[in-house]
Amino acid sequence: MIVVSLVIGMGIFRTPVEVANKAQLPEIFFVAWMGGALISFFGALTFAEIGSRYPVAGGFYRIFSHCYHPAFAFMVNWMTVISNAASTASVAIIGAEYIQPILFPEMDSSVAIRIITLTAMVILYGINMAGIKMSARMLNVLMIIKISLIVLLIAAIFVAPTPAMVNAPSTSLSTTDWLKAFWLCFVPVFFTYGGYQQTMNFGSDIPNAVRTLPRAIFYGIAIILSLYLLVNFSYFRVLGFEGLKNSTTLAADVARVLLGDYAFKVVAVIMFLSVMAYVNASILSNPRVYYAMAEDKVLPPLFKKVNPRTQVQEFAVSVFVVFIVLTLFFSSSFTQVLGYVMFFDSISLIAASAAIFVLRHRAKKEGDPAGIYKMYGYPWMPALFIIVYSLVNISVLVSNPQASLIGFLLFLSGYPLYRILVKLIN
Repeated sequence: MIVVSLVIGMGIFRTPVEVANKAQLPEIFFVAWMGGALISFFGALTFAEIGSRYPVAGGFYRIFSHCYHPAFAFMVNWMTVISNAASTASVAIIGAEYIQPILFPEMDSSVAIRIITLTAMVILYGINMAGIKMSARMLNVLMIIKISLIVLLIAAIFVAPTPAMVNAPSTSLSTTDWLKAFWLCFVPVFFTYGGYQQTMNFGSDIPNAVRTLPRAIFYGIAIILSLYLLVNFSYFRVLGFEGLKNSTTLAADVARVLLGDYAFKVVAVIMFLSVMAYVNASILSNPRVYYAMAEDKVLPPLFKKVNPRTQVQEFAVSVFVVFIVLTLFFSSSFTQVLGYVMFFDSISLIAASAAIFVLRHRAKKEGDPAGIYKMYGYPWMPALFIIVYSLVNISVLVSNPQASLIGFLLFLSGYPLYRILVKLIN
């Protein structure tokens, strides 16, 4: 359940559109989703061993600092902080795309989406600053809504009035074009599968990790793959491949085909509220990264300051929301933000997964800790994971060079910023 809940977010309700447009053919579309599951499985096993070998709070920041250097840890996490804000912004855009046809049907969609997202961010910021936190019950409700929507979408396979897929135009691609299309699918596919890397935070908490962890990861990824393939087949069957490529509100469009315009509006509102709840949870959780960095004295103590009355990290929350708003201000397109996010994430995931080689090398001298989980398939599984994510990075570079340049410059800017902050704070 942990693996499933870490991976299944809001992306599956939007990214299939991006995958379909890049795939061009249904067979490439489905092979990309299956390939993404396999590579994600390799990555989850890799991060599970890293977490078992170095069980410490702080996630990527602590791992980078331990295996590489504090400066590199800051550079990657400085970029990850921005990536998390951009990822949150991309999810907010998904919600705005669902509600925009209802609130502003006549307005230019890009302007309307920007208005909706910025307004929602202001409201959520006010709620967080007032000290009102989402309870565990609210988060459970959100998960129930998402699972219910997925089940509804899968059910459409059996009750769709007429299979729209028969109307898809026939297209043929050369072997080179086929492989290129498959390669370009990596970016949205891996965005949707992201989250399994958090298994590194549970390696020390699981009894009999050698047996339990790989089984949990295997079954979790199998469940995710099954759900993703079924829901994508439902999109494909109900809307047709061309309809899938041109939709921006997949869940609502499937509901409209099945149950009419009223269902479309109801699902659109539910999706918007679900997305905003996720964004709110992100605003609550991400400032904790700043707290850990402030504890290591690589960020000013102000990032640790908590309002004694509301228990809110007011300054840290404000900074995170500013990053989100800046992302939304400069881009109201999900596709554009997706490029920034995956460029950031691929660098951090490549560096983090490579830590397994550093930890294994040190273990040759120091010995393995007792009772840890050691993955089968080492070193080939982590090596293949790193190669594929390197291709993801190259894919962003090819398809969105502006995002790559901005991401690279932000990464490099982390080093002088680290030196300045360390000098000022210490």
